[in-house]
Amino acid sequence: MKTAFIGLGVMGFPMAGYLAARGYGVVVFNRSPDTAQRWLEQNGGSSAETPAEAARGADVVFCCVGNDDDVREVTLGESGALQSMSPGSVLVDHTTASATLARELHAVAGERHVGFLDAPLSGGQAGAENGQLTIMVGGDDDVFERARPVMESYAKAITLIGPAGSGQLAKMVNQICIAGLLQGLSEGLHFAQRADLDIEKVISAISKGAAQSWQMDHRWQTMVNGQFEFGFAVDWMRKDLGIALEEAQANGAHLELTGLVDRYYAEVQAMGGSRWDTSSLIARLEKPSSGGDG
Repeated sequence: MKTAFIGLGVMGFPMAGYLAARGYGVVVFNRSPDTAQRWLEQNGGSSAETPAEAARGADVVFCCVGNDDDVREVTLGESGALQSMSPGSVLVDHTTASATLARELHAVAGERHVGFLDAPLSGGQAGAENGQLTIMVGGDDDVFERARPVMESYAKAITLIGPAGSGQLAKMVNQICIAGLLQGLSEGLHFAQRADLDIEKVISAISKGAAQSWQMDHRWQTMVNGQFEFGFAVDWMRKDLGIALEEAQANGAHLELTGLVDRYYAEVQAMGGSRWDTSSLIARLEKPSSGGDG
């Protein structure tokens, strides 16, 4: 089976590497040729000068870029992947983008007898590097079954949520939940510090109960130490929350907490934390001017 991978960022680079390691012939495209060359040196395969060139002859084409506009450029543009994809092939978009775009791509791809799946990811850079991503998928059952074995190269869990757009909507749910959880964890740790508690003992106790979470297990110590130079960046989280808030305006969902946390992340950006990990919400609580309660 031949594959193509468009977008070799912190997620796409290792994901494409897992495809190569599993024996899928991989042609890569990246807007920065230096990154593509570095990938080739580590994994073999070949690179292309355009998405259309990368996608030509591929059975499955993967895309993992920045936002809706980027996806449109590499799929629908003059040199986009859909310009050259063969009937019967599958386009899988791993970008966190809008459900509206997913439905649009599903329709356009269908007109060309190409399958399409919106398949955003959870697990972050570490999940991509360890081949342990969680994938939420929207699309048709038969297309999903064709692409699922290939996605298993870098995923620990792959779930078909529903029709086109459902994967993106599920990712919005994921980000909504994480935003509220991180704010709660930030306030809890902040409170523990102000109360002069032994935070390690507190976490040891409450992490065995209902308050336990992945964020608590993996981030509490770096949060209290003010270490944020890793993980999923605040800029990316604000992009994702913006997508969710826009969708909520359309479907009537009430996302009061999500909107509040999004504004808190804007404060973190103003503090110079645009590239800090999303756990940096605690940093704004430690500012003397924050008042400790937002």
